[in-house]
Amino acid sequence: MSVYEKTHRLLSADVDMARRLRLSRLFSLLQEAAIAHTTLLGMGREKTLDRGLLWIVTLQQVKIDRLPVYDEVVRLLSWPGQTMHLYFPRFCRLEDEAGRPLLTASALWALMDRESRKLVFPEEHGIRIEGDKEEKPLPLPLAPKPAGAGTWEAFTVPYSYVDLNGHMNNTRYLDLAEDRMPAELRARPIREIRAEFSGEARLGEAVDLTLERQDDAFFLSGDRGKKLFRLNLVYGE
Repeated sequence: MSVYEKTHRLLSADVDMARRLRLSRLFSLLQEAAIAHTTLLGMGREKTLDRGLLWIVTLQQVKIDRLPVYDEVVRLLSWPGQTMHLYFPRFCRLEDEAGRPLLTASALWALMDRESRKLVFPEEHGIRIEGDKEEKPLPLPLAPKPAGAGTWEAFTVPYSYVDLNGHMNNTRYLDLAEDRMPAELRARPIREIRAEFSGEARLGEAVDLTLERQDDAFFLSGDRGKKLFRLNLVYGE
């Protein structure tokens, strides 16, 4: 099974007050597809989680034509690229019920040791995923630009934001961004998201957030002595 497919009807919990797919839920759907497909490819929790290896996302990029809306049926396709040393590329495409493209996404996944919290070389643990050779390749994700002279805010990681990896789930950074951006920008159609996750924010830890609006874009970054994450969200008219 080189390409994973899943059909999903958007529920009320999937969408925001404008009835569009919530960005954090979009990232959840992309992650759920990647994990489900990895399991089908024989590299599920018995080979990873149960042996102290945690799947994490390091870079992610989404290019959006249109976000689906409440009660709309969509089809998500997800497939792996060729493994690059520490990193597992993963590509996705979301289509409407008629097969028209809604968005494309790419991500770099890696494995982290639960105890040391350091990345591991997958071949040392017998982890191997063959890249799909049939789907048209998508561009690898690009790192987002850093925020400039934006405003500063303190944030403490709550219990509800922490996942089974023991840190703030990367989907929740999208909620942070949408909660803090100007309402005028949030109401516009989003065109691109770039995300970089380079550190962990764990339960109860304080994170220094930097927020900046630049024309059609919103930047959010977080630090705790070192860079933890960066987000760029670009909107259309």
